[in-house]
Amino acid sequence: MNCTILGGGLSALSLAYFLQKDENIDEIHILEKDFRPGGLCRTYIKNGIEYDVGPHIIFSKDKEILDLMNNLLGENIEKHRRSNRILHKKRFVQYPFENDLSKLPKEDIDYCVNAFIHNPYENYEAKNMLQFFLKTFGEGITNTYLRPYNEKIWKFDPAFMDTQMVERIPKPPKEDIIRSANGETIDGYLHQLYFTYPKHGGTEALIRAFISELSIKVKIHTNAEVKGLEKTARGFRVTTANGAYESDRVVSTMPVNELVHIYYDPLKPEEILNTADNLKYNSIAICIVNVKKDYAGDNYAFMVADKNVRFHRISKLDFMGEGYHKEGTATYMAEITYRKNDLNDKASDEELVLKVIEGLETIGFIDSEEDVNFTELKRFEYAYVIYDLNHRQNMDLIRQYFDSQGIYLNGRFGAFEYLNMDAIIRQSKQLAETIRNKK
Repeated sequence: MNCTILGGGLSALSLAYFLQKDENIDEIHILEKDFRPGGLCRTYIKNGIEYDVGPHIIFSKDKEILDLMNNLLGENIEKHRRSNRILHKKRFVQYPFENDLSKLPKEDIDYCVNAFIHNPYENYEAKNMLQFFLKTFGEGITNTYLRPYNEKIWKFDPAFMDTQMVERIPKPPKEDIIRSANGETIDGYLHQLYFTYPKHGGTEALIRAFISELSIKVKIHTNAEVKGLEKTARGFRVTTANGAYESDRVVSTMPVNELVHIYYDPLKPEEILNTADNLKYNSIAICIVNVKKDYAGDNYAFMVADKNVRFHRISKLDFMGEGYHKEGTATYMAEITYRKNDLNDKASDEELVLKVIEGLETIGFIDSEEDVNFTELKRFEYAYVIYDLNHRQNMDLIRQYFDSQGIYLNGRFGAFEYLNMDAIIRQSKQLAETIRNKK
């Protein structure tokens, strides 16, 4: 039996890693449209500085998967204590916001604490993300940080997003809010407090580590964009830009909204096509800015809710160690999300770079454009799955359809679920077991 995997990112490579142990599988073909595998876990180099598609880090509550990632990287890992900040009116507030309220101006502290203690929304059922924020944190914390930040990153009103992204966030006790307002910083999300990261090679080092563990039964085909998929008497036929593949099993990690359109089925319901077109996602622009001075200190990532600043987050690459540092400078990665046809999408790369530089000046990370040594901007169409109010219903319908066709979905955009690296690898392990048990 052979298996063909559409797409060559982390979900495809980790699935192949687990599937190769199945004695009933003779060949596994991975079809990647780009010239190298990796997907969103690729790493790029600018003037000797390596950077990822966003600030990927290695952490997890799932000890088995965490150990697997760290063991694959071997000696090429370094442990870091997470130091993330929220930039609020040029003040560094520790993440998460509610755990460090004393860093805010007094009027904001009073607003956040009073609205939390006297919260008229806490007894209502939260049916969307905005209602969850109001119910859990009150108007003060919601309006001061949570609402504007989430509007920036998602480019979607949180009143029209469901609670899948936030439903596991615990409601802080009133005592913790009062302690936070009185100057006691409280560590939150302890499983994220420490993380590891490759000493060199960026996140793509993990991709290369998985590839190095693949047996000869796994074949990776690059420049092999999938153009068509159809059922045959034997199983499936996959047509690519450089040839066709016959397969007994097919797993798709490519964006499922695209898969729906390339899959040939004369009886495909029109409802499936319409549902796929209604799936929501964000694209992202990553801008690297190397500057002459370091105003960020010993911190890694900074969340910026200010609507006058185009990026929603910047990360200081130097934080990851000497392999990501250029002597006498600091290097930041700014992230700008966008959707098709919005103003960020229509802006030229040059315009976005200028907006990033203006933003760095606004938050006080540079004095002027003269502080900038060099920049580089890259765009990626698929970045974040948006859990709009129809997401769960839409994906349940699409998954049921592909289940009926015998096609498996896997990965962030293959399954159209917001999954971090650890969750993707766990999903791959579970799917490999499902395929192994399939008669």
